[in-house]
Amino acid sequence: MATKRDYYQVLGVQRAASEVEIKRAFRNQARKYHPDVNKDADAEARFKEINEAYEVLSDQRKRATYDRFGHAAPGAGGFTDFGDIGGFADIFETFFGAGGRRGGQRAPQRGADLRYDMAISFEEAVFGVEREIEIPVAQVCEHCSGNGAEPGTGAQTCPRCRGSGELRRVQQSVFGQFVNVVMCENCQGEGQVVGSPCVECRGAGRVQRSKKLSIKIPAGIDRGQQIRLTGEGEIGPKSGPPGDLYVVVDVQEHPQFTRDGIDILYELPLNVAQAALGDELTIPTLDGDVDLKVPAGTQHGQSFRLRNKGVPRLRSSERGSMYVIARVVTPSKLSHRQRELFEELSRELGAAEEDKGFFDRIKEKLG
Repeated sequence: MATKRDYYQVLGVQRAASEVEIKRAFRNQARKYHPDVNKDADAEARFKEINEAYEVLSDQRKRATYDRFGHAAPGAGGFTDFGDIGGFADIFETFFGAGGRRGGQRAPQRGADLRYDMAISFEEAVFGVEREIEIPVAQVCEHCSGNGAEPGTGAQTCPRCRGSGELRRVQQSVFGQFVNVVMCENCQGEGQVVGSPCVECRGAGRVQRSKKLSIKIPAGIDRGQQIRLTGEGEIGPKSGPPGDLYVVVDVQEHPQFTRDGIDILYELPLNVAQAALGDELTIPTLDGDVDLKVPAGTQHGQSFRLRNKGVPRLRSSERGSMYVIARVVTPSKLSHRQRELFEELSRELGAAEEDKGFFDRIKEKLG
């Protein structure tokens, strides 16, 4: 009997070659020795050898076993017959027992993440708030303790996949035999089937229930930001680990204030006299009313800064400022006496251009 060549030598790659390098080498060799292309007498034998080498080295489990045992694997035929259904699994079990197989029950699947949209007021976003919410969520069925079987009964090994959770299907191609591993549809990859499903959850192991949670909204949170609550999502199938809950915050508009990062903007309306002569006014802030001195000659758009009257920075003791922005309001209607006074003021301020009145010049300056 001819000695089998090393599979890495057959493909012309190093033993540390990556999956990409192995695949590239296989394509090059297969294209070179394909019987339809290469008419040499040994082309067909070389082509089969290349296909056999790739079948092993392209599969991580087969490659690991080959690296360990070489062609001395049980079965006298080496890896040649690994295309048979269950062949590789049986050999792996011979060496390592049932625990070494990829089959058996799958690891529990993680549950789905959930999203909850929460609307809060402008003030709640600035100072923080604690809210209690109620959400519908899949939880472990108490009747069957999450295993999906009616109490007093149990799960049985799936007769179709024999507990592996997988089915191996051999496909024939011009390159030889290929094994396609698919999930067993009979047991959904679990390796077990329930003979008597739970009457409460119908075998799912989960039921829909409402759950109450207390949510702490931190001071300084802004619209669109989210809070992640680990493990508060849905429980996974067959008592798998739960997903997470994401609380997405929507902040309502404020009738007086506008937020700019950690700063607060407030527009202060002033009439022409207040802007020209100055005034002392009481203005609102998020911490209550404060007195503000408006200096004489205040211009339209001029701002005044109130430190530490803004929004707290998330997870920090720092707090932004409040900016009071002057908005000089030009009167649209005047009484007879008011017009006389403005005309007198206009004469005092200086002669106006012939084609422009006093209010036109005011509007120009105020933008």
